Amino acid sequence: MNALTSSDFVEAAEPFDLFSQWFEDAKAKELNDPEAMVVATANADGLPDARMVLMKEWSPEGFVFYTNAESAKGRQLAENPKAAGLFHWKSLRRQVRLRGPVEPVSEAESDAYYDSRPRDSRIGAWASQQSRPLESRFALEKAVASYAAKYAIGEIPRPPYWRGFRIKPVAMEFWQDRPFRLHDRVRFFREAPGQDWRKERLYP
Repeated sequence: MNALTSSDFVEAAEPFDLFSQWFEDAKAKELNDPEAMVVATANADGLPDARMVLMKEWSPEGFVFYTNAESAKGRQLAENPKAAGLFHWKSLRRQVRLRGPVEPVSEAESDAYYDSRPRDSRIGAWASQQSRPLESRFALEKAVASYAAKYAIGEIPRPPYWRGFRIKPVAMEFWQDRPFRLHDRVRFFREAPGQDWRKERLYP
């Protein structure tokens, strides 16, 4: 695909080449965490929840993040395996929104990413009962010390509850700031992952 300028991105034929260009721009110009992504989930009753995560991998198959499957987001995804994601690159005045069904990544993918993390982060995955009540900071530090002693030598196995999830988008919207709030917006959508994309331009 030919490089798209900020004025002609709405002419893109499909979303992933466009995301690739915008993400490369963000990595070059965004000061902090260009891979930061809001992930919104909902429980079985439809009550929404949102938080920032780090997107660790993306491809035309979807957008991957890792978490404790026993956390709030993990429990919500078990009840309602759909999610929305949002990238906001303030320095570029751009946003990308996406939503679709969610699936766990393979055990091999989870193992490979877990093994690439710093040792202290792997210890932290064992020590943190993510999203559950914590009586004190000392209790967390005690758990970290306990697991650090347990795994002082050798490899640290991946906790069985720690895994990756992939959002497989059925809709992706690209938003570019324009003067007087007359922003450019283009939305790609399809009925299900794997199908062909359609496109429409949106009013700001």
